[in-house]
Amino acid sequence: MTVHRPAARGTAIGDTHPSLRERVYVELRERIIEAEYPAGMRLVEREVADELRVSRVPVREAMQRLESEGFLSVQPRRGSVVADFGPEDAEYLFDVRENLEGLAARLAARHASPPQLRDLERLLARARKAAESGRLREAVSLNADFHRQIVELSGNPLLVDLMAPLDSRLRRLFRLTSAQSDGEPMCGAHERLYEAVRDRDEDGAEALARAHVADTRASAARLLAAPPGEPEKAS
Repeated sequence: MTVHRPAARGTAIGDTHPSLRERVYVELRERIIEAEYPAGMRLVEREVADELRVSRVPVREAMQRLESEGFLSVQPRRGSVVADFGPEDAEYLFDVRENLEGLAARLAARHASPPQLRDLERLLARARKAAESGRLREAVSLNADFHRQIVELSGNPLLVDLMAPLDSRLRRLFRLTSAQSDGEPMCGAHERLYEAVRDRDEDGAEALARAHVADTRASAARLLAAPPGEPEKAS
């Protein structure tokens, strides 16, 4: 699964590949995920086109796609605004994740090849190093990559296709809650899941994946429900 990153600031979107339409979509999506476009911000097609130095057509198409994916919403007299991501949205996401990621972990334990396992181990080492060095944003990004890799290791193309639309929402959720969370516990949970996959423990891998989703669900619910600026209370 290829993940396209936003263009460097100051670079005309039209100067890069893949297609202009896809580049505009990825750029706007990444700005929403990274909270450069925060929830409630109004996006005006003409202004966005001027900012990205492209025509309004690819911007319009990208915004329509983002609306269909729940990143933008159309409000009366305001037009397109960045959609909020609250506790209820997280609950919907976690309901789906718990079942599909549990299945993905079980299938990964069954199908992952030795080279794939080595790649996964290297990814975990990078995430651990980032967390221990205090580079939380990098650790969160790498841990999101870990979830994506487990799905790919399932060897089930239909499952990969089903999970792909959730990936960006998951990254946005991690980004919204990462500032107040600790990357190291997440690394530990992923390392235990990796060991189960490596050891071909299908039941254990599924159970660990489901437990990990349940843990992150509880933490995210507390953080998203807390008033802005209020620190999370210890449970």
